[in-house]
Amino acid sequence: MGAILLENVTKEYRLGNVAVPALRDVSLSIGQGEFTVVAGPSGSGKTTLLNIIGCVDTATSGKVVIEDRDISELQETQLTDLRLRKVGFIFQAFNLISVLNVYDNVEFPLLLRKDISKQERRERVLTFIEKVGLHNHIKHRPNELSGGQRQRVAIARALVTKPAIILADEPTANLDSQTGQTIIELMRAVNESEKTTFVFSTHDQNIIGQARRTIRLQDGHIIH
Repeated sequence: MGAILLENVTKEYRLGNVAVPALRDVSLSIGQGEFTVVAGPSGSGKTTLLNIIGCVDTATSGKVVIEDRDISELQETQLTDLRLRKVGFIFQAFNLISVLNVYDNVEFPLLLRKDISKQERRERVLTFIEKVGLHNHIKHRPNELSGGQRQRVAIARALVTKPAIILADEPTANLDSQTGQTIIELMRAVNESEKTTFVFSTHDQNIIGQARRTIRLQDGHIIH
């Protein structure tokens, strides 16, 4: 079963009267449980591709199928539900809530889910905080953590909804090389234990070498 399918996807942004292409005729398939890197220089379309897969941006043309659902056929409420249940995001800037501690940051996406009991919510949060090795920092706020620890919080927050797909946009960009390596190893371990599909972007050659599959973008095209 394929987790992600794109067919002839083009994305253009308008600057005044000018159409600026970010993706050009991109077709790809990513299977369930794959650990895939999208590689390419800045401006090659990596972030746009992840945003389209994550249903936070829409293609100008082409077909996008996520978890066997053609997203062009979904209403806005269905898209929101798909993002909430099926997709987790990890950002290079971490995007943690500064006034919340580690526990509350990880719990936050579950507060939007009415189908999860308070008890299950607590169990999930504690499980994933343990999984990323931050059980001793549960009451710390982001400003009391290192960059690597903040990225671990972001990973736990992405995992806590048990999504089928995790999208990570340059997840090691703000980390030193050793910490970045540790974060990639953590993501790979989660990929193997949870069978979660990981798609992450990077232009770091060391990180590219860790992927099981590499999709290379240049000027909005997939290159082989």
